[in-house]
Amino acid sequence: MVSTGVGAGRTGTAEAGRERGAAAPAYELVRTADVRRPAPELDAAQRAVVAHPSGPLLVLAGPGTGKTTTLVEAVVDRIDRRGLAPDAVLALTFSRRAAADLRTRIAARLGRSTLTPLAMTFHAFCFALLRRFSAVAGEVVPGRPEPDGISRLRLLTAPEQEFRVRETLAGSPEYGRVDWPPSVDRAFPTRGFAAEVRAVLAKTRQLGMDPEDLVDAGLAAGRPEWSAVGQFFDEYLDVLDAEQVLDYAELVHRCRILLSDPEVLATLRAEIGCVFVDEYQDTDPAQVKLLQAIAGQGRDVIAFGDPDQSIYGFRGAEARGILDFPERFPTRSGRPATVLALGTTRRFGREILEATRRIAVRLGMPRSLPAEVFTDFRHPRPDPAAPRGRVEVMTCASAGAEADQIADLLRRAHLHDGLGWDEMAVLVRSGRQTIPALSRALVAAGVPVEVAGDEIPLVAELAVRPLLVALSVAAGRCSDRVPGAAAPSAGGDLTGEQAQLLLTSPLGGLDSLGVRRLGRVLRRAEVELLAGTGLPRPSDELLQRALADPDVLDELPEADLDRPEVVAARALARLLAETAGTIAAGGTAEQALWQLWTGTDWPERLQRRAAGGGDQARRADRDLDAVCALFAIASRSEEVAGLRGVTGFLAEVQAQEIPADPRTESELRGTAVRLLTAHRAKGLEWPLVVVASVQEGSWPDVRRRGSLLEADRLSRTGLAELVPTAQRIAEERRLFYVACTRSRRRLVVSAVEGTEGEGDQPSRFLAELEVPVRRLSGRPARPLTLPALVGELRRISTDPDTVPALREAAAQRLARLADAVDDEGRPLAPGADPARWWGMAELTEVGRPVLAPDVPVQLSGSQLASVLDCPRQWFLARRAAAESSRSTAASFGSVVHVLAEFGADFGTGDDPDRTAARQQVSDHLESVWDQLDFDANWLSDVERIEAESAYERFVAWQEAQTDRTLLGTEVPFACELELDGERMRLTGTADRVERDAAGRIRIVDFKTGRRAPTGAEVAVQDQLGVYQLAVAQGAFRDVTGDDHRCGGAELVYLRLPDGETGLPKVFGQASLEDVPFPHGAPDPADGTAHPTWVHRRLAEAAAVIRSERFVARPGPSCRYCPFRASCPARTEGRMVVA
Repeated sequence: MVSTGVGAGRTGTAEAGRERGAAAPAYELVRTADVRRPAPELDAAQRAVVAHPSGPLLVLAGPGTGKTTTLVEAVVDRIDRRGLAPDAVLALTFSRRAAADLRTRIAARLGRSTLTPLAMTFHAFCFALLRRFSAVAGEVVPGRPEPDGISRLRLLTAPEQEFRVRETLAGSPEYGRVDWPPSVDRAFPTRGFAAEVRAVLAKTRQLGMDPEDLVDAGLAAGRPEWSAVGQFFDEYLDVLDAEQVLDYAELVHRCRILLSDPEVLATLRAEIGCVFVDEYQDTDPAQVKLLQAIAGQGRDVIAFGDPDQSIYGFRGAEARGILDFPERFPTRSGRPATVLALGTTRRFGREILEATRRIAVRLGMPRSLPAEVFTDFRHPRPDPAAPRGRVEVMTCASAGAEADQIADLLRRAHLHDGLGWDEMAVLVRSGRQTIPALSRALVAAGVPVEVAGDEIPLVAELAVRPLLVALSVAAGRCSDRVPGAAAPSAGGDLTGEQAQLLLTSPLGGLDSLGVRRLGRVLRRAEVELLAGTGLPRPSDELLQRALADPDVLDELPEADLDRPEVVAARALARLLAETAGTIAAGGTAEQALWQLWTGTDWPERLQRRAAGGGDQARRADRDLDAVCALFAIASRSEEVAGLRGVTGFLAEVQAQEIPADPRTESELRGTAVRLLTAHRAKGLEWPLVVVASVQEGSWPDVRRRGSLLEADRLSRTGLAELVPTAQRIAEERRLFYVACTRSRRRLVVSAVEGTEGEGDQPSRFLAELEVPVRRLSGRPARPLTLPALVGELRRISTDPDTVPALREAAAQRLARLADAVDDEGRPLAPGADPARWWGMAELTEVGRPVLAPDVPVQLSGSQLASVLDCPRQWFLARRAAAESSRSTAASFGSVVHVLAEFGADFGTGDDPDRTAARQQVSDHLESVWDQLDFDANWLSDVERIEAESAYERFVAWQEAQTDRTLLGTEVPFACELELDGERMRLTGTADRVERDAAGRIRIVDFKTGRRAPTGAEVAVQDQLGVYQLAVAQGAFRDVTGDDHRCGGAELVYLRLPDGETGLPKVFGQASLEDVPFPHGAPDPADGTAHPTWVHRRLAEAAAVIRSERFVARPGPSCRYCPFRASCPARTEGRMVVA
């Protein structure tokens, strides 16, 4: 503490003293009294570990058995009771978080701090050794061995290492230094190949091998791929040395080389009196060799570990490593090291203990450890004072239902059981596959979620993307200012999608409505500029050009310049231009990024949100962490400035497709539910843990990794045996065991169980818990969320069938909720305010009619059926043009129609023209088929075969029409008529117009549907009826001449075979002249005279359109309607308030 004398700290007195010329107060550093945490109560097994006299010791410690407490007490015992200096005690562990926790707990027990850290990670220890002994190590350290050279040495994160491997691979063929075998040619440019190379490099160093050893191993094993990677390894090491960087595996390897120096090793052994190792089961062979060098030969080394929690095989850790400890670390007399076990678990009670033990016992009993000790370890006793706990297993019908059930469970635990959000966690197997979707679902359900920033790649962070896009656009714009740079494309390197993203990002500040308004302003300006000489460009292109060239916005009419959307766009365009200037002038990536970041009020907005509370503060914290991580990478790119430096920085960040290494995990604030992977959960615990998405096929994930280069088969002696599937399942089982043992009081395991025949099935591990499974159907009936409460109250208050007293009570509660606000005055439940409810406002009246009175009602054959089947669907699809892009089925039909039109021009039978036609049809299909979007490749193949078969049926059908004459294909028509005083215009295109044997006109319409119509349906099929009426009106006279006699129409279903004939199914409609009102047609009972049933249907359709009453009518067309979600005739679209 600091003592400042009498009166210090009183501002007024100090100021007065200075005014009188008094001497400044004197400051003296005063040592605070030692505050020492009392020793915990240890059980007999823990006391035996602490009292271990000397020499190697392996301590088997299961989950919650007090391993860390025992380690801390053993360290304190060595220092306090045995007199070891703190500098002589070294504790090694595997994560920065665990190392910091150990240092804090040891310091609290000692009651004082120490000059050197008592606990550190393996890699921090190795890094410290390299820095300390650089002058002795000579060329072991990259670059110059002097202290100033080693001070620049830096460790690569996992994404940074992956990027360097990929970049070095990309240049490898160009320089010809590596003789890659043909077997990797197709895989070479892929990111998966780079990941496999990275795995081989790591395995090589873990085995203590050099590049030339890898080349020899490849020759001996007949694996030229390994020899090539060995050659590449030399090139990769040159890159590391040039940049003064090291990856984790290379760091440990070079430290081992450093310890081969007798002087360094002797110094280190003299200084270190005792070594403690936490989580020994996670060591790889290189780390074990390092440990043997500094603490082998019977020295004092105490290793804590749990073979049932060995889950880092993918990093090189060997499950057998901990089992071989007694033999690898013998005593000075050569006997195997002592093995002890901690036998009492304090984390959870009997229920969780017994359930998780059922998983552990399936991992087998090793023979290399004393059986009695291992039995004590595998079957610990529960703490009598601990509650029994609960274990639950639930399955859901879908992933969405599972997320909703988990959210409901967490909210009930928070509200009913009083658990804080930070006392709960959700663990998953795969972060990239599961965490983003689950996080969105939980947040949407009102559950605050905290995800470590390094669980997902930096480039996937929402706050990072607009900065990267803006920097990329600025770099593209400045390329024309830099000699030798590629010329930018029109509008720089800015695409329409990027323009939309930037405008709606925090850099632009617009919402989607503002972007549309801006697009209309730009389009209107272009229309005026063209003055009728051409068509304006699409809005996306105009937005792109406006951001690429600030002058476009500056030249808008004066009245538009003050519009908020134009002001925001101009500011963004100028910011991009200024950043491009900074890059062109030689600025670094960090400087350009800083200009973008500080060029708006985004930082201030984030800072204000982060200082608040709730979900917004958590999201702001996450965004700030991501931006800081981005600047950290940019700060390391200062060596290369200008466009080249910025381009390299962008390539590095965008290439990072893997999360950061958990060993460099970011700090979390602990105010929300933790959502993380089971690997990251190692060493953590919570009162409530949900282990989610435990699906067969993904947990256990028994897929073999690195199947091309086979890093898992690399060994010092040659080609190792394949890792058995049983061994991979065992590691997955250990991971599941780790996840389940993170819970202190309540464990919930969930999975998706699809119906019979569906792919989603629960993992086999669920059955191993031997806990009854709750099969939940659907989503929670009444979620405990504020929106759900508001919805329930709204339903009750507006339900006429509810008793008045209950409706009034619901309305009163809604009123209270509508008035509730948070600390910043924002409404907590805006949906409770009736003024915001849909349906409360009156229906709007359009200022002008849908169709002007003097304009005829225009319909095609297909539209006639649409208007009468469902007026609402017709209006939205045809008049409002709200229908989305064409479906695959519609595109398939268009392709087949083109083929039919094409085939009509060629001969039949063995005519050479027909052979040529077949080839041209095949060529046409080949050219257009890839443009169709199918959900799966197999579906594309099936539909391609269907299209070819449809064409064959068409050819067979055409050959059979010997009594008809083809008049035309794809024949357009238009005609007008008057019905009930209403002018109507019929338009369309007939697939095929023919003349039959009687000389009458017959219309053919090709269909590609899969369902055959009934005879009654065809008799009154509207499209055929309109075609017949058009014939009678003379609409086809261009091909029929003056002959208007109609002989009927027919539907030809090219997809549907007619038995074994090779022909398609054909359905005919009688001639309107012969049968004006067939059975099933509307009966003109109201006295209105209509010549045919088609006239009557057209009159009804015209009446609907003129009335503008576009009601929804349920029917068969609902199945394929794109507007079901908002349809009042269906459950999902029904209005809440009517």
